[in-house]
Amino acid sequence: MKIILLSLTILFFTACSSSAVSKETGSSGYRNGEIVSQNEKKVVWHENTKTFLTPIEFWHAYAKENGGLTWGQSRNYPNYDDVKEFDLFMVELDSGVCLMEFYHSRWRRANDVRRWDIGFSDISACSDVFN
Repeated sequence: MKIILLSLTILFFTACSSSAVSKETGSSGYRNGEIVSQNEKKVVWHENTKTFLTPIEFWHAYAKENGGLTWGQSRNYPNYDDVKEFDLFMVELDSGVCLMEFYHSRWRRANDVRRWDIGFSDISACSDVFN
């Protein structure tokens, strides 16, 4: 009886593990937010549309799926007292733009909250956003 119970437990955890992997990577073999190079350009897999988008298109798609850019796009951050958890904002710098998400009482790069591909830290202005 103990062997059967142990076997069923192992089978259950193996099935759960396989299921989690397939949800994470999707049927395409790519993870949502995974950056790949195509024709010498960086593109990002967007699982909901099953297509590759530019990183900035990916940010806009993410924002749209989550209520839009709460605070739009600007060089000036919104008033701290007015923002709420998970608000989105596209900050503009001389080097480009970066999607920011308000999380745990401060603005963070959306990638630092969502954990997409680590390469997002170097996309457009994201590497300069805290300078």
